[in-house]
Amino acid sequence: MIGLAFYRLASRKIAGYSNPMQHTTLFPRFQQFPALAAETAVSSSASDEASSLPRWDLSALYAGMDDPTLKQDLDNAAQQAEAFAARYQGKLAGLSGADLAKAISEGEEIEELMGKAGSYASLLFAANSSDAAISRFSQSINERLTDISAHLLFFTLELNRIDDAALEQKLQDPALAHWQPFLRDTRLFRPHQLSDEVEKVLLEKSVTGAQSWSRLFDETIAALRVTLDGKDVTVGEALNRLSDSDRAVREQAGKAVGAVFGANIRLFALITNTLAKDKSISDGLRHYARPTSSRNLSNMVEDEVVDALVSAVRQDYPRLAHRYYALKAKWMGLEKLEHWDRNAPLPGCEDRKIPWDEAKQIVQTAYDGFDPRMGAVIKTFLTKPWIDVPPAPGKSPGAFAHPTVPSAHPFILLNYHGRTRDVMTLAHELGHGVHQVLAAKQGYFMSNTPLTLAETASVFGEMLTFQSLLDAEKDPARKRTLLAGKVEDMLNTVVRQIAFYEFETRVHDERKTGELLPERIGEIWRDVQTESLGPAFNFTSDYDVFWAYIPHFIHSPFYVYAYAFGDCLVNALYGVFKDGASGFQDKYIAMLEAGGTLRHKELLAPFGLDASDPTFWRKGLDVISGFIDQLEQV
Repeated sequence: MIGLAFYRLASRKIAGYSNPMQHTTLFPRFQQFPALAAETAVSSSASDEASSLPRWDLSALYAGMDDPTLKQDLDNAAQQAEAFAARYQGKLAGLSGADLAKAISEGEEIEELMGKAGSYASLLFAANSSDAAISRFSQSINERLTDISAHLLFFTLELNRIDDAALEQKLQDPALAHWQPFLRDTRLFRPHQLSDEVEKVLLEKSVTGAQSWSRLFDETIAALRVTLDGKDVTVGEALNRLSDSDRAVREQAGKAVGAVFGANIRLFALITNTLAKDKSISDGLRHYARPTSSRNLSNMVEDEVVDALVSAVRQDYPRLAHRYYALKAKWMGLEKLEHWDRNAPLPGCEDRKIPWDEAKQIVQTAYDGFDPRMGAVIKTFLTKPWIDVPPAPGKSPGAFAHPTVPSAHPFILLNYHGRTRDVMTLAHELGHGVHQVLAAKQGYFMSNTPLTLAETASVFGEMLTFQSLLDAEKDPARKRTLLAGKVEDMLNTVVRQIAFYEFETRVHDERKTGELLPERIGEIWRDVQTESLGPAFNFTSDYDVFWAYIPHFIHSPFYVYAYAFGDCLVNALYGVFKDGASGFQDKYIAMLEAGGTLRHKELLAPFGLDASDPTFWRKGLDVISGFIDQLEQV
């Protein structure tokens, strides 16, 4: 357990550019689509078009790195944190319910000041991590926030030492009863809390520990260049070519990227080994049962529920991924697929370029059709400078939505190339944005949603948009393309993420007995890819290094199962909607507005769903299998 301020701030980052690049609290989304975290840069041929796409305006937070308001906010936060410690340290157990509620409210105000500064630094870094001045600024902000957090460290530690019976008595006061969800979630970590002195040391050293290794990863990825057709391009642009319709282009890009990762693989292995060991030490000190337990606890989900999800998906690898990729190999006229064929467009299918304005209209229409209240929030995002759209050198890969603080508004980062999948990514991130806007009423402490539910609104928004596109399409060939694209997206979201989870689990388990050589990490990577994707693929040794660029492994260990959790949950939820459940929209919006105040059992109960039911995951996986059934009939 770490201090109140640092714990809440960290939860709003991506434990790894989570946007999650961990630099943000995000509802990140790196692996949802084929290029994963790849869409980072813009080619020279597309530079003019990209320059016309909107960039975000962060002035809702601060006018610039030298904005005097930023310094004033940090100074105020520091002064308030010191005064807070002087007023409350050593005294929480003796406070009345009303006074304890007042203390929590004061702590939230301090944290929101810190969260505002931290969000600004995170977003600047995400937009251009290759800028040395921004990198230095981001690090200095992190260090300042850590220093301030030291004054607040006592708060959660003392809260967790209050006797259960005494706290129950205090909760009889309506003022403190408001904070019951916050206290519930904070006290979950009681068994893993260390002494005040140890917690203080861990907090103060965090900026030179895992955070520094994560920063090294980000800056290394941003600086790497891949030579293609005589030009040096970013890793993001090179990975984007793995979706090219020309197989020769895909092969060239796949081999070139593999060569660059291979040349740097010892550094990536060092980062991975160091962070895994760092986590192992922390987990051991805090007495977590296994490497995944801390993530599950922070997600407010039981180990057994996650185990059931992972088991269900792995059992279904053959009827999902194996079956689909065998179809794809047949459609492409190949006996075996290579790794660079996984995201290839289907033969004869031209994924036309979709202009940004059209993409906005597609998504707006889908959300409006579901509920005008959600459509109104979407319109705000699409008409205000809240979205950073174009690929750009140094820009963080993938896409994410960052909630920032309730006194401001969320921001969305994209790398928009104009493909259908990019439109779906826009729908996904806008779903996060809607969720964040609606939950903001819960305040800084209780608006943040556990990762297991954080993907609900985003994946649901994708499904709405997909169905809108499918219903509007009249060309049978184009319908097949849309359906196949959706299946691939769902496989990337469910099967691929669970394979990533298995990879992390095996790496962290083996790291307990000693450092893993790069070759061994590569073997584990190939094993899980072979198991998950099936016999249609011919995985060669050059693919063994492709684990190196997945940011979730670095910034937010074991985050990835949240994507599969969210996708399967949404499939079941969407089924309830399609069945015409009474009052569905009102219940859905109420679920999003609840933020982090309710657990998954309470949130899903109005829809007649229960994630702890072993049959629950089968419902979600059956949706994917049903889509593949349709494709087999084509």
